Amino acid sequence: MNTQHSTFSLGGLTLHRIDFDPATFTDADLLWLPHHAKLQPAGNKRKAEHLAGRLAAFYALRQYGLRHIADIGDRRQPIWPPEIYGSISHSGTTALAVGAKHPVGVDLDAIFTPEMANEVVGSIVTPEERRMLEASGLPFELALTLAFSAKESLYKAYSFATSELPGFNSAQVIALNAGQITLGLTAAFSPGLAGEMCQIHWRQDHRQVITLLSKTLQSA
Repeated sequence: MNTQHSTFSLGGLTLHRIDFDPATFTDADLLWLPHHAKLQPAGNKRKAEHLAGRLAAFYALRQYGLRHIADIGDRRQPIWPPEIYGSISHSGTTALAVGAKHPVGVDLDAIFTPEMANEVVGSIVTPEERRMLEASGLPFELALTLAFSAKESLYKAYSFATSELPGFNSAQVIALNAGQITLGLTAAFSPGLAGEMCQIHWRQDHRQVITLLSKTLQSA
């Protein structure tokens, strides 16, 4: 599969980006992955995305002197080496990965169209959160996508703290500005973390947004 590797910085961390051409993917490309047999039932689109994500993760882990290819866990999560946290995301023909010594979550999403935003807004944010997004000064479609993506980054970073798949009511948007979005955890995520706050960095990349949680939680 044809791929191109690049890096950029966000939130004090280096993110590794793989741009890939899924039309050039073949099943033989998967042989680079020790766990390739687990992917055989998947379609070519899923296989290409997975391969690009694992390649981005491989580059991210090389920063720590590791040559490690993340396996698939029982909850379909990447398996990272001991003492290293990591996160992978992909959208369209781009995959991102990041590694750190503390919990970290990255998410990449296409910006909602106005039609999609109207359709999904009620499932992503509360009326109070919606008013905050509308007052942020950002186009509403962008602000809503950021809320969606930031919650995804948070859930990826702290999935170990909950045994359930969290819903979007598990975190609430507290503030949003040009570069950061603040989320507060609710008891729906984890009773022990209710009231904790986190700062999530974001940037826009053409018609996509990237969000990154790269710091530990702090008490409100």
